[in-house]
Amino acid sequence: MEITGGGTPKTSVPEYWNGDIPWLSVVDFAGKGRWVCETEKSITQEGLNASSTNILKKNQVIISARGTVGEIAQTGRDMAFNQSCYGLNGKLGIIQNDYLYYLLKHNIQDLRKNTHGAVFDTITRQTFDCIDVNVPPIEEQNTIVKILSALDEKIELNHQMNKTLEEIGQALFKRWFVDFEFPDEDDKPYKSSGGKIIDSELGDIPQGWAISKLGDIGTFKNGINYLRDEVGDSSFFIANVRDIANNKLLLKESLDKINIDSSKAEDYLLQQKDILIARSACPGEISLVLGELEDVIYSGFSIRYRLNNPDDYLYIYHIMQGLKRNLQNFAVGTTLQSVNQETLKNMKFISPSNRILNEFNRLAKQLLDKILNNLIQNRELSQIRDSLLPKLMSGKIRVQHG
Repeated sequence: MEITGGGTPKTSVPEYWNGDIPWLSVVDFAGKGRWVCETEKSITQEGLNASSTNILKKNQVIISARGTVGEIAQTGRDMAFNQSCYGLNGKLGIIQNDYLYYLLKHNIQDLRKNTHGAVFDTITRQTFDCIDVNVPPIEEQNTIVKILSALDEKIELNHQMNKTLEEIGQALFKRWFVDFEFPDEDDKPYKSSGGKIIDSELGDIPQGWAISKLGDIGTFKNGINYLRDEVGDSSFFIANVRDIANNKLLLKESLDKINIDSSKAEDYLLQQKDILIARSACPGEISLVLGELEDVIYSGFSIRYRLNNPDDYLYIYHIMQGLKRNLQNFAVGTTLQSVNQETLKNMKFISPSNRILNEFNRLAKQLLDKILNNLIQNRELSQIRDSLLPKLMSGKIRVQHG
């Protein structure tokens, strides 16, 4: 296996950035599936030449080596990458990259046990030497990859379908509540059909609509503080900031578990249709809580928002999709570091008529049900894949190959 290090062009040199070369960091692939094709940042050829970063070819393996170690993906296109990752390439004729990806996933806990570093857990090149593996012939590798890839491809298809459904929901929200082209009493687009628009403190709004504050229609509560090694009388699922950052919809099966006293946790139990807001690390990111929620709590780095009328949760959820962007206005030109309840309570939004609100919630619920079904199917497919992975990699299940 060939190991390649990454690097970062100087951020103070504008000519190095916003070019045609995708520049990969852990945030681009952590928790986002097998393939990484898009990056938040890009660099120029000049930036590539002036730094220690390298180009990973399409289909190579990328692994995070610092901080949150052991996140793994494969490159869907050629791209550069930063120094918090390693690029891996299987040796020709010995191991192919698709199989290497699954092999590393199978051995990820062993890699994490062999990290180094006084401040941050770090995978070094020597870490890979600590792991002994058996590698089957290329033909058998191909067959194993075919089985596991079929599951991953279905998961990715559902993921892309959900992305499309979310975009449809966002487009509907914009047409109705930004462009004001919701259906009027005659089922015609309101604004372009001459619907009356009045002035408000948030700008133009349809006649009969109002301005409300988040604090007027719901309550906020900070999450629970706990120690990593805390021991209690009960087991709970816990929603952390990384769960909020990576998932617009939260299901408890994807959450970590902790042991904590039930008397301490009872005030932090989540309910259907609660909205979670990240307070720090990625302030303003939100998730909607759905599914079976017995014994699910949320961490102190987040805030729970619970509506007085939960039936309106889908409209408010879409309103809060723009929360992170709106919160930047409160930062007064500085980088937003955290969110607090007082700021959230005073945030204003447009409150539509009951007829339009109910109709939007009905349509949005249809989209949400499809998204939720895909998430549940992906969870089941992931469980099948994760149960097959160790058996295929260890040879407990041998596959026929032609």
